[in-house]
Amino acid sequence: MNYPDERSVSAKLFELAQAVMPGGNSRHSLAFSPYPLYAATGEGAVVQDVDGRSYIDCINNMSAAIHGHRHPDILAAVNRQLDRLVSVGLPTEVEIELAELMVERVDSVETIRFANSGTEALMFAARAARAFTGRSLVAKIEGGYHGSYDALDVSNKPSPDEWGDPRAPATVRESAGFTDNSVADTLVLPVNDVEATRALIAEHGHELAAVVTDPLVSRMGFLPLTDDYLQMLRTETERRCIVLIFDEVFSFRLGPQGAQGAVGIRPDLSTFGKIIGGGFPIGAVGGRRDIMDVFNHLPDGRPKVEHSGTFNANPVSMAAGIASLKLLDAAAFDHLARLGDQLRSGVDSILAELGMPGRMQGRASLAALILHDRPVTDYRTFYDGMVRTDAMRLMAAFHRRMLNRGVLHVFPAGFILSTPMTTDTIGRVLEAARASLREIRDETAKEA
Repeated sequence: MNYPDERSVSAKLFELAQAVMPGGNSRHSLAFSPYPLYAATGEGAVVQDVDGRSYIDCINNMSAAIHGHRHPDILAAVNRQLDRLVSVGLPTEVEIELAELMVERVDSVETIRFANSGTEALMFAARAARAFTGRSLVAKIEGGYHGSYDALDVSNKPSPDEWGDPRAPATVRESAGFTDNSVADTLVLPVNDVEATRALIAEHGHELAAVVTDPLVSRMGFLPLTDDYLQMLRTETERRCIVLIFDEVFSFRLGPQGAQGAVGIRPDLSTFGKIIGGGFPIGAVGGRRDIMDVFNHLPDGRPKVEHSGTFNANPVSMAAGIASLKLLDAAAFDHLARLGDQLRSGVDSILAELGMPGRMQGRASLAALILHDRPVTDYRTFYDGMVRTDAMRLMAAFHRRMLNRGVLHVFPAGFILSTPMTTDTIGRVLEAARASLREIRDETAKEA
């Protein structure tokens, strides 16, 4: 059975889903046409759908499943916790243990607090920065994604008729439902433009509470920010007492200390999620003790910033996170980086062999296929390359062909790897990629 097949169980489930959920799902990031696949089971690097087909999983729940599915150490930790306590209106010892692991691992994290998602972590990081500085404006890079918090969920995907001056980008609502104030409270910075960004920070420094960025930009095909750009952000924010926040929800995969360790920049606050929860819901914000103390309710019970939530530091997520981090030693990161290098260089070689434009982007265990030859240095060049070429159509065709060869990856062309994968696993992914790209090349030649 090939995808799509309207007789499939997945297709029928999608029909049922549309009757009870707008669009048939609860995560737009998982939607693709004409219907998504529905998962049934997972083991290691493999997922099986409800129709019984198996796939190498290069989605890994958008990076959360860094150890794949049902890792025995994580299952054992979760089962031990389930035998003791699932959910409670009291703190637990496992919360302290996970906090100690994070403080020990990440040099910039002196204290930390837990939430339920990366979105929550970023919301509270921005709120902490405002409380600490007494300022209201928050800056982010154009095209950067930082969850669904209004102040940061702007200018993620602006179009040319909206985005304005390249040296001073407009702040563009992500969708309907945003207030004027949420847009007014955010400054958008041009990606990798050192001098233009420096000028904007200087102009607005007196009202800027924070600059938020992910050093490896997930929504631009894992495009890295340049060393000069990151160093400028650190210098200019430090000079003006602006809180520098690194969004490490994705980029914590780059090494034991995340992207900040890889690039050698120490932020004031960092946000985490995904892999630190071992596949369970989690978020965290940590950093300088003096900034984090805005959450401190001691000694009089009145914190500057209230931070509560029924499932914050849920003991099951804490137990799974402890197991996940213990598994993520230097050897695990080295293994993942080698797999990422094998995938990126392998696809690059296939494209050259087939005479097709394109390349792989990314670092460590994160990779994205770009099916055009235009340079990508910022959001606008990324947009132009996708929209002003045939790249999006080709990548959609690639996605469908990879599904039919047993490889799941993020639509349209993202790959997120896991520790159970081996060089043989990546070899099978490359075989599927070669066959898929060859078909696309040959069909494109016939159309011409």
